[in-house]
Amino acid sequence: MIFKVLAGLVAAILLLGFLMPYVLKMKDIALGIVILIGLAMMARDLWDTFHEKDD
Repeated sequence: MIFKVLAGLVAAILLLGFLMPYVLKMKDIALGIVILIGLAMMARDLWDTFHEKDD
């Protein structure tokens, strides 16, 4: 369980760290919105991980 949570957090941080410089440099609002949608989907998956039973 802890590994899943840490992996989800690391993935979200890496996504932001890799893509946000491009968004800021190009000032592309649409790309920023797509990234935010992706982060919301990642957060939802992480939330579901908290509420599932461990094997």
